Amino acid sequence: MKIEHYSFGRMTIDGETYTSDLKVIMGTVYPNWWRKEGHVLHLSDIQDVVQASPKVLVVGLGASGVMRLAHGLLEELKALGIECRAYPTGRAVKVFNDLVGQKGIADVAGAFHLTC
Repeated sequence: MKIEHYSFGRMTIDGETYTSDLKVIMGTVYPNWWRKEGHVLHLSDIQDVVQASPKVLVVGLGASGVMRLAHGLLEELKALGIECRAYPTGRAVKVFNDLVGQKGIADVAGAFHLTC
């Protein structure tokens, strides 16, 4: 699995283009991802990621990095054995692809905000 392209509001993964926020868990794309507080990521927004138990979660914070992590989220994920790396989405895509190449898709999940 590879994210082939990202631009504001668009992401192409394995030949399929998505135009809404999405998660990638165990090699499956889950489009139309909504968070309870829009531009803030809470643990409750990624329960499916937590259940999959990846080693690393890569978060795309949006083109300009507008989305932010809720206070304490990094510590909550760490306690669950999940390392979280958060970047503006363009950088997050590169990190995600690199980590998938190194660790494999079962050990790397992604949660990507495609706009802002």
